[in-house]
Amino acid sequence: MSKSAQPQQQSIDLTTLPLPQLQAVRQQLDEEITHLTSSFTQLKQAQAKFSACIEALGAITPEHQGTHGLHSKRSWRLFLADRAILVPLTNSLYVPGKLNNTERVIVDVGTGYYVDKKVDDAKAFYKRKVEFLQGNLDTLQQTIIAKQNNMRVLVEVLQYKMMLARKEAAEQQAAQAGGAAGTVSA
Repeated sequence: MSKSAQPQQQSIDLTTLPLPQLQAVRQQLDEEITHLTSSFTQLKQAQAKFSACIEALGAITPEHQGTHGLHSKRSWRLFLADRAILVPLTNSLYVPGKLNNTERVIVDVGTGYYVDKKVDDAKAFYKRKVEFLQGNLDTLQQTIIAKQNNMRVLVEVLQYKMMLARKEAAEQQAAQAGGAAGTVSA
C-alpha cells in the first residue's frame, strides 16, 4: 500500500479538549478497539481453518490410491477402511465417505468457487493463505497496540481533568461556604 493510500492520522492535544469531548473520544476509541479485536479473532480463526486444511491434506497419502496387491476380501476391506473419511456437510454434520483419488482434491477458493488441484498445489495454496493472514494479523496487532496506547493516554488525561474539575468544585463550594458564613455572623 502506498503512503498516499494510507489514511492520515492527525494528532490532537487532548489537554485542550473539554471533558465531554474527551468522553466521546474515549467511547469512539473503545468501539474501534472492540471492532479491531473482533476482526483479529476472525482472522485468527480463518488462519486456523487453513492450517487444518494443510494438516488434512497431509493425511492424504498416495499409498491409499488404487487396489494393487489386494487379492483377498479381508485385504480389500482393510484397504477401504483406510480410505474412509468424514465429509463435512455443515460445520457440525459429517457423513462417512471414501476417497476415489488421492492425487487430486477440490479446493474452496472462496465465494463459492471450487478448483480441482493436485494435493501439493492445494497445500501450497493454503500455505500462502496462512502466510497472507499472518501478515494481516501482524499489522492488525500493531494497530490494536497503538489504539490501546492511545486509550491509556486518553484515560490518564480524562482522570487528570476529572480530578481538576472536582478540585475546582470543592474550592468553589468552600468559597461559597466561607462567603455565606461571613455574612451570617455579621
